[in-house]
Amino acid sequence: MGRYIQVEENVKIYVEDIGEGTPVIFLHGWPANHKMFEYQFSRLPANGYRCIGIDFRGFGKSDAPWESYSYDRLADDVRTVIDELGVTGATLFGFSMGGAVAIRYMARHNGHEIKSLVLAGAAAPVFTKRDDFDYGMNPEEFTEQMIVAAFEDRPKMLTKLGLQFTKTKTKAGMMIWLQSLCLQASHHGTVKAALSLREEDLRSDLSKIKVPTVIFHGAKDKICEPNLAKLTSEAIAGSRLIMFEESGHAMMFDEQAKFNEELLLFLNTEDLLHRGEDIEHENAVSK
Repeated sequence: MGRYIQVEENVKIYVEDIGEGTPVIFLHGWPANHKMFEYQFSRLPANGYRCIGIDFRGFGKSDAPWESYSYDRLADDVRTVIDELGVTGATLFGFSMGGAVAIRYMARHNGHEIKSLVLAGAAAPVFTKRDDFDYGMNPEEFTEQMIVAAFEDRPKMLTKLGLQFTKTKTKAGMMIWLQSLCLQASHHGTVKAALSLREEDLRSDLSKIKVPTVIFHGAKDKICEPNLAKLTSEAIAGSRLIMFEESGHAMMFDEQAKFNEELLLFLNTEDLLHRGEDIEHENAVSK
């Protein structure tokens, strides 16, 4: 079921809410929307999970204000959605830019109502190289290939991006589908969120994550290089890194069956542990 949630004056966020059970909140990558997770939304509800997909402001069916596309603002929108839906004990799942926003949410909102975290191909801890960070995309190249290109010819830019999305050349049908999702985003939202991708730094956020965390990453990722996942895992205490050896950036397409299996395994394990903790608490209180 889809609905709109007002996150600030004149700005409403679109949310898809399907299934019953333990909630899993999905944050999409740039510049797509929640529809990119259709192969998870068609699988998880049958296994007892409630799938909540958020379209970031400027993307998908959400409103597209002219300003405010920082990670802080996007994380605040997620908080408003969680509170409005009354969600508790959720798993937060973030892919690519969505992974970056998930990290900022955990740090900025102290993991509010989140019991576990999944980061998939996350654009973290920093998406572009810095003087003190030698990983990620060259910021000048990113500006030219993504930001300037989006201004001049967005469909062409998306075609080039799509060619890097999977391990090998993205299939024609998949390319058309992905591009259709990305073109649903507003032009200015696409560009301004890309500026956040280029400028934001999550290194100080990672140590603030205190929930069980699994990190999925494609060994052949050409967009978010695998070293980023290793650095992120090292900085999040107790996190587990699972590399998808036959995947590029889009693990959920390159290795769909394995991706869903690993995701369900993590969700089921954390669900059992969480229920066990609840039972222990109830027993302690009743004594």
